[in-house]
Amino acid sequence: MTNSPANPISDAAAAAAFRRLIAHLQVRHDAQNIDLMGLAGFCRNCLADWVMEATQEAGEPMTRDEAREAVHGMPMATWKARYQSEASVEQIERMKTSVAKNQAAP
Repeated sequence: MTNSPANPISDAAAAAAFRRLIAHLQVRHDAQNIDLMGLAGFCRNCLADWVMEATQEAGEPMTRDEAREAVHGMPMATWKARYQSEASVEQIERMKTSVAKNQAAP
């Protein structure tokens, strides 16, 4: 797809920016998924789901585990054991409030 007034970002630029976001999240382990959900209503797992869906829509096979490994840079179980901390009640409440706003998102 080429850029247009409605979508001024070219596919090449979007792909490069997405790869940079993934690389950034792979080194910023301190940015917990629960906090990303609380702030923006999405996290690494959401990105992995979107990657899997887009890959499958393009006619290529990809499992949820493969997508999560691609986004996390390692198997999900390894990432969780190394980096994921237990969510606080406050984090869970922020996540619920934030995710509720996603109903208006495309």
